[in-house]
Amino acid sequence: MTIGQYQILSKIDSPADLKKLNINELKQLSEEIREFLVDAISKTGGHLSASLGTVELTLALHYVFDTPTDKLVWDVGHQAYVHKIITGRRDVFHTLRQFGGISGFLKRDENEYDTFGAGHASTAISAALGMATARDLAKDKYRVAAIVGDGSMTGGMAFEAMNNTGLLKKNMIVILNDNAMSISPNVSAISNYFTQLIARPEYNRLKANVWDLTGKLDAFGDRLRKLAVRLEDGIKVIMTPGMLFEAFGFRYFGPLNGHNLPKLIKLMNEIKDLPGPILLHVVTQKGKGYKPAEDNSQKLHGVSPFDKVTGISPTKENILPTYTEVAGKTIVELAKANPKIVGITAAMPDGTGLDFLQKELPERFFDVGIAEQHAVTFGAGLATQGFIPFVAIYSTFLQRAFDQVIHDVALQNLHVIFAIDRGGIVGADGPTHHGIFDLAYLRIIPGLVVMVPKDEKELRDMFYTATKYTKGPIAIRYPRGTGLGVEMPEKMYEIPIGKAEILTTGKDVAILAVGSMVTHSLQAAEILSEQGIDCEIVNMRFVKPLDEQLLFNLFKRFNRIITVEEGCVKGGFGSSVLEFISQNNFNNLSVLNLGIDDSFVTQGSPQQLYELLKLDPKGIAESVLNFIKRRSE
Repeated sequence: MTIGQYQILSKIDSPADLKKLNINELKQLSEEIREFLVDAISKTGGHLSASLGTVELTLALHYVFDTPTDKLVWDVGHQAYVHKIITGRRDVFHTLRQFGGISGFLKRDENEYDTFGAGHASTAISAALGMATARDLAKDKYRVAAIVGDGSMTGGMAFEAMNNTGLLKKNMIVILNDNAMSISPNVSAISNYFTQLIARPEYNRLKANVWDLTGKLDAFGDRLRKLAVRLEDGIKVIMTPGMLFEAFGFRYFGPLNGHNLPKLIKLMNEIKDLPGPILLHVVTQKGKGYKPAEDNSQKLHGVSPFDKVTGISPTKENILPTYTEVAGKTIVELAKANPKIVGITAAMPDGTGLDFLQKELPERFFDVGIAEQHAVTFGAGLATQGFIPFVAIYSTFLQRAFDQVIHDVALQNLHVIFAIDRGGIVGADGPTHHGIFDLAYLRIIPGLVVMVPKDEKELRDMFYTATKYTKGPIAIRYPRGTGLGVEMPEKMYEIPIGKAEILTTGKDVAILAVGSMVTHSLQAAEILSEQGIDCEIVNMRFVKPLDEQLLFNLFKRFNRIITVEEGCVKGGFGSSVLEFISQNNFNNLSVLNLGIDDSFVTQGSPQQLYELLKLDPKGIAESVLNFIKRRSE
């Protein structure tokens, strides 16, 4: 791919260059950008479908608004690739989501046009309102627009922000990018005509003049005002879904075809300086302009590298099952044996493996949308009536429901099972999506059992164990990617709560590991054995409760202890071991906690990041060797 093959895109180095183009040139640019997107993402992978759907919308925004002085606040990064391309990152777009490259999401420290970092959904309106309020406090003059789409309006935070925006009556615009992932539009010629009518300056001047005039006519004027409101509202109820937004205090315009550049530009120009909160509802097609994505926008939402002609990613021969697949199929197996088991996901049926339950037992599958807080409390409600909910959520997104895990589940000691996918390093999605905080934020919650499997067989056994555990909530945290290929017996076994297992015995140092780091530690032990160091490897399995009896015995035999976890060191598994050591006065021990230091982890392949963090077998062995040398000096 060479940028020179794109006649107009090759000349767009910033949004200022857009303003030199006429409408026909903007339309040609739209097609070039779509071709550029498909070409680039077919090589790097990324979120394709949503950005294909926002090409015209993005061009119109930067054409009409004076960015970066005017602030565009994007909700998540799925829809913002075009924004990246036309704001100076075109020539480095081939590094998207790569180690050392540009992020797949919005990052304030990457580019001045990225006004707010965004990897999680439903944040844009809140952030935009904060910027609009800051503008007014500073007596500044810039405009603020939030672009919300790809299902983000299913998140309650978006509605909390709309409610507050309507109350504060700040001058700002919310653009609802409706790509059939959230609100079903009512698009028709007459509603488009009505939208154009109420956006026209003449209409708004007339409305303002009538309002001022009737305000001087006392009671008669009030009656005229009420009649005018009922007339306008009545038309909107018939022809548009705008009354919902107007109830929040927004003036509503739409729905409008989000691929019609002339109309988008015209309407944005007419509403950009209207007073008060404005909501513009545009309808776009996810995957627009690329047939494989149009035919299956969900499949090509987030993709690995793929064939441009077919849209299909190459398959690997004899690929091992992923932890997600094992989790999903195990839940189906357990649900068939127990009619009380149900599954809950927050807009991620495929990502969590609950699509298997959706197909097999649809009446016991619940997708609540991008609403993790609701998902957890919904599960708590089911649990009060004797059902056993598997609440399947990515680790990074479960953070959003921390209070609900505490207040609605743990405090009431309810039997809710948290199936926490994407624990640890996830790769190219980077710091907003790595699941590195879960062990720390979960283990502090009273009554919550936290399990971490070393392989896919142990994952099955932990799911089975969780259904048998009736004393309260239980969490199983497992990684992204394929399993280890271990033997998978049909029968599942119940693991005694809080019991670890010694995998190899040794005499020089004890390595206590959880999850994926168990295998890495075993491999590190082989490297260390070549240096004459004999390691004992323990699969702790439980971050909470710890196997205290095993630890008592272990700490009597070893004075050098290593803990290894794929999560943050501060407050994590290693910290729990240190607390145990302190509480039980094991004063003669030397301890090294390996994990992720007090920092966010960049993007890259898991292998690259393990090496960076020294959590690959070689890095663990090197850390242990240095630790032993320091203690021997």
